[in-house]
Amino acid sequence: MFTKLDKLILRSFAGPFIATFFITLLVLVLQFFWLYIDDFVGKGLGPGVILEFIGYQSAVLVPLALPLAMLLSSLMTFGNMGENFELVAIKSAGISLLRFMRPLFLLSIFISVIAFLFSNYVIPVANLKSRTLLADIVYAKPAFDLREGVFYDRIGGYAIKIGQKESNDSIIRDVIIYEQGNLMQDNFVMAKSGVMRVTGNKRFLELHLRDGWRYQERGNPFDAGNNEYIRTSFKTYTKQFDLSALGFTSRTADSVNKNNERMFSMRQLNQAIDSLRRDRDTIVDRMTRDWLTQFSFYSLMDSNWSAYSFSDAEQKTLAGKTQFNQLLPDSSLPILLSTTQSAAASIRMSAESLYMVTSDKNRGVRRHFIEWHRKLSLSVACIILFLIGAPLGAIIRKGGLGTPLIFAIGFFMLFYFSSTVGEKFAKEDSLSPFMGMWLATFVLLPLGLFLTYKALNDSKLLSKEAYAKWAHSLTNVTPFFTAKKNTP
Repeated sequence: MFTKLDKLILRSFAGPFIATFFITLLVLVLQFFWLYIDDFVGKGLGPGVILEFIGYQSAVLVPLALPLAMLLSSLMTFGNMGENFELVAIKSAGISLLRFMRPLFLLSIFISVIAFLFSNYVIPVANLKSRTLLADIVYAKPAFDLREGVFYDRIGGYAIKIGQKESNDSIIRDVIIYEQGNLMQDNFVMAKSGVMRVTGNKRFLELHLRDGWRYQERGNPFDAGNNEYIRTSFKTYTKQFDLSALGFTSRTADSVNKNNERMFSMRQLNQAIDSLRRDRDTIVDRMTRDWLTQFSFYSLMDSNWSAYSFSDAEQKTLAGKTQFNQLLPDSSLPILLSTTQSAAASIRMSAESLYMVTSDKNRGVRRHFIEWHRKLSLSVACIILFLIGAPLGAIIRKGGLGTPLIFAIGFFMLFYFSSTVGEKFAKEDSLSPFMGMWLATFVLLPLGLFLTYKALNDSKLLSKEAYAKWAHSLTNVTPFFTAKKNTP
């Protein structure tokens, strides 16, 4: 049952949480666009395509924005209450800080569950569509844009140069059209003026030229002596160019990226992991059998061969035997050596191939396990960062957006750095996927429990006044080696 105090803390938390969540999401989206801004400019993208991509990318970044919003909003809420002495009044009424934190702790658990459901059911679809759309945008050719005095060669087979364009961009002067696809390299059109327009469906560019010449060369490109040169003047001449290959004109099907592990839910990841493991074990068993067949003794091996041990008498007998190469005639040694080297090289290649196949299959299994743990670790991070933000705000007792933002950025950088390092180690097989993806939790959970303990005991761990008082006391201490003044 919620009391008035619970409603007070929830109302105080709701505003900062909503504001910080959308601000954080906006910053993350802008950071993403900062990386890909060059790939978006000049592609002829409409507002609808850009808004669609922003929507998909915002959904992808929600699990990363939620922990930071939880950290900053809880820090601001408890910092404001500490600055306004509301925490002092609550503690003087006999209410502990843990009881005061309980409604927000329950809310953080609820937000973690929502984050997990969002990561499991919404993020895979958003990842699939955003990745496909981003690939289409990145690999799309630049949109049509003719500039004065510059050859434009992005229309296949042609290079167009315009000396001057009027303000309406339709009247052009001093036009040169050079045909690049002709082996003779002497076919071009020159005109004094003309009108340029793009058809309504943006499929074709039409140039209606006036007062110009068309130059052509015909003949055998490998026999310049028999070539024919033609120069034709014209009053009006119309040239049409196909623009279908330019700009963002087509969309790739989402099914192209459907087999990526980031596009799977946890149920699909479990199925994919089982399939990858069975596939790996089947391939390894087959390659191991093929590898062992290169040994001539493999077909003669007994099922109990590994359990056999030589007796002392047999070992003494074997020790007294002459070396094997002394039992062979000299003429057969080169043949035996060559055969042995060839067999060893073949065995080594088979072993290296088996190692590469095994490493590749294990890498695929690790990637799927990493995504499986990511869905849980990012959700639990909301609770962990709340356990840091709430007691930290009660300790620093500073509200607003200044001091809390500094601490929030510091702890979030620690969270992001540890999670990134853990993921990198997990991908390189230096850590298991479990240890790598939960490394940030293992680092921050003890820190959160420590801050909670300090807040419960009214610690002055981050109190500016306490450190100032301590520094002042140090400056007033007389060093032991200072000589005392002699009294008269």
